Amino acid sequence: MTLISFLPLIGMAVSTIAYGQEMKNTINTLDANNPFLNASTLPFQTADFAKIKDGDFKPAFTEGMKQQLAEVQAIADSKAAPTFENTLAAIEKSGLVLRRVNGVFNLVSSANTNPTLQAVSEEMAAELAANTDAIFLNTKLYKRVKAVYDKRATLKLDAESKRLVEYYYQKFVMSGANLSDKDKETLKKINKEEATLMAKYTNQLLAAAKAGAVVINDKAELAGLSDAEIAAAAKQAEATGHPGKWVLSLQNTTQQPALQSLSVRETRRRLFEASWNRAERNDSNDTRATISRLAVIRSDKAKLLGCANYAAWTLQDQMAKKPEAVTQFLERLIPAATAKAKAEAKDIQDLIDKQNGGFKLEPWDWDFYAEQVRKAKFDIDESQVKPYFEINNVLQNGIFYAANQLYGITFKERKDLPVYNPDVRVFEVFDKDGSSMALFYCDYFKRDNKNGGAWMDNMVTQSKLLGTKPVIYNICNFAKPAEGEPALISFDDVTTMFHEFGHGLHGIFADQQYPSISGSATARDFVEFPSQFNEHWASEPQVFKHYATHYKTGEPMPQVLVDKIKKAATFNQGYSLTEILAAADLDMQWHMIPAGSPAKDVDKFEAKALHDTHLDLPQVPTRYRSSYFLHIWSNGYSAGYYAYLWTEMLDDDAYAWFKEHGGLTRENGQRFRDMILSRGNTEDLATMFRNFRGSDPKIEPMLKNRGLVN
Repeated sequence: MTLISFLPLIGMAVSTIAYGQEMKNTINTLDANNPFLNASTLPFQTADFAKIKDGDFKPAFTEGMKQQLAEVQAIADSKAAPTFENTLAAIEKSGLVLRRVNGVFNLVSSANTNPTLQAVSEEMAAELAANTDAIFLNTKLYKRVKAVYDKRATLKLDAESKRLVEYYYQKFVMSGANLSDKDKETLKKINKEEATLMAKYTNQLLAAAKAGAVVINDKAELAGLSDAEIAAAAKQAEATGHPGKWVLSLQNTTQQPALQSLSVRETRRRLFEASWNRAERNDSNDTRATISRLAVIRSDKAKLLGCANYAAWTLQDQMAKKPEAVTQFLERLIPAATAKAKAEAKDIQDLIDKQNGGFKLEPWDWDFYAEQVRKAKFDIDESQVKPYFEINNVLQNGIFYAANQLYGITFKERKDLPVYNPDVRVFEVFDKDGSSMALFYCDYFKRDNKNGGAWMDNMVTQSKLLGTKPVIYNICNFAKPAEGEPALISFDDVTTMFHEFGHGLHGIFADQQYPSISGSATARDFVEFPSQFNEHWASEPQVFKHYATHYKTGEPMPQVLVDKIKKAATFNQGYSLTEILAAADLDMQWHMIPAGSPAKDVDKFEAKALHDTHLDLPQVPTRYRSSYFLHIWSNGYSAGYYAYLWTEMLDDDAYAWFKEHGGLTRENGQRFRDMILSRGNTEDLATMFRNFRGSDPKIEPMLKNRGLVN
């Protein structure tokens, strides 16, 4: 399962083209050489990283906000009667400079950051929050939007335009447009503080992960790692000021990839505890005070907006609608998941005892011994598997091949376009008729200046209104091999690549008039549906045999090994599901704190939350502790981490439809593209799924796919 799918770091820009005649006399104060002043002349208006400097971002943000507010105020002050075109479409056309700078800054500040960009992020967060408030708390503007909303049924709008009216009306109401002037001022203060704390948290966590890396003095302590992994650790040590040593960097989840291979138990313990305590070291990178305050102000915000808690407020525009629907959904999964996890723990403890280990299973032992159990049960060894998953082969002959077979699209690498880091590759995407339709950037290797996890976003959003086509990127954090070595990845990493490209397809196939509801701009508990659905093709036989070839010989993976991987597919699913459920439930409990509650002791709250839901299994730690749960404190998944499981239900049920109708075929792919991938947020999402599947989503395919039922 992938970790992060979007990183909307610091603000909102509604759209990209300046509004009408009112703006002809706007004085542009941005330096004429600033690359964000005008649309890029590169293909698809993609960012010209050869011209962009760190110092360009702040002035572009400042000018972009200034221009957008002037544009929006012109709409609000218009003497003409409110219409769809002069109000809703006009809002969609506002914010040229701001959208451009936001799209690029969100990418580089998360995937290739530095102290200058981090400072800009923290400094601009409050200003961008204020800019959003100035739009959605503008009484005159809201009255115009409401006037159009109230008569939408008589305006003869097409379905997408009507959806946009409803989208904006709900956004204004949820943002506080109906509050009194006094309460609006209170809300502005809350939003400013929240945005500032979110930016601070992001920077604290990045620094905490970097500082938490484990320095190894003796190579013997790395026993179990491959030569390539040891070489990569040595390279990381050189890069971080530890020559002659080895450094194990932290990824953003609790468990770390190396724990599966490290045979020295003390090294495993050190690595696990470094991960577990990374943001709780009582230093400047300790995030607990930050998130404790965030929880308080979010509950206060919800009360101000008339909701019982933050989850109730934020879920209004999601598929689930209410916190109760989420908690009931999670409760349906917990008993089966924890029962299976306990059975898995017994199998591991039995193996430890059989080997006369003389110790009780701890979290840092799980992956190491689970791998041995897997080998024993299924006779499969990760070291046997990885040589068949070379990263470029997976991309070209797996991900791109599946997309071609399903949707008819093709890819051509563009080495003429500038990138922000040498690791980045760019591909132009062509539709089935040969027409150029998008750019796709991929940046797969871990760096210390890159946020953890994996995600997708747009640099440029598709919109017929704006005349723009999509520029999409995928970011991952795979270990970079030593110079001259192949980049061999695990099957889990392969699945991550397919997942993120599923998000990419959602953006690439966008076919909307309006940018605010284009492509992957959907509810959180729908947006993971296309990405998780795309994971299924990683193991589809036709696709698998096309990319699972040995990096040296080119020979396909032996069928006996393929069969072993299939048989092992549901192995460890009790653990996997329990750690995700723990994180999802922890998120919900943080955001269901009633307004007026005192600030929480983070560790005590976390312990009680997991205990109360029976998710505090001692050997199965939550996938993220509260202190390093980036999704919910800074990445837009507050009261939304459940979305990964909710959309797993959707994607497994949709895949069941494919299997019922002939599997991987162009006809089926076209239907999925037409009814899901190209629809953006243009209709009610539950209706969209129902129209494709023919019924509401069923949970049974998910339980079966996880191996929790027969």
